[in-house]
Amino acid sequence: MPANSARILFDGQSASAAAWQVSNDDVMGGRSTSSFLLSDGMAVFQGEVSLENNGGFASVRLLPAHLDLGGCDTFVVRVRGDGRRYKFTARTDQRFDRAIHQCGFTTKQGAWEEHVLPFDRFAATFRGRALPSEPPLDPVTVISVGLLISDRQGGPFRLEIAWIKATTLAES
Repeated sequence: MPANSARILFDGQSASAAAWQVSNDDVMGGRSTSSFLLSDGMAVFQGEVSLENNGGFASVRLLPAHLDLGGCDTFVVRVRGDGRRYKFTARTDQRFDRAIHQCGFTTKQGAWEEHVLPFDRFAATFRGRALPSEPPLDPVTVISVGLLISDRQGGPFRLEIAWIKATTLAES
């Protein structure tokens, strides 16, 4: 991949919240809530995780599109968090009941950070269960990225996102 060829997947300065879809545990009877909105040049993913009714997750994802990540091997996300653990997700199939690949990161409360997430650290999962027989994440097939909180802790959460990009580890 040529120098400076990072692909910006999200930029809070020019993004549309309509391109993102919230999906919480209420699809399975849980009671977690979340929202994704744009404010002051960044996105805010916030809500409350509830462990009631076997719940415990909230997520948001970019609507499926051809992302063209060939040549990339790393995602980098610039976020300001609340000290909780989040997962960055990559989807390769438009159908909802399919595996996703995810990689966790822990935020520092109130601090802007850039988390470097190499594709080879992503694990395939389905409904929170590891799928070790699934193939590794293939950047050419990625159609959507997202964020997920499922740290088995109830309570409020807030993650601010400045930008998300795909790049090579050497450029990050």
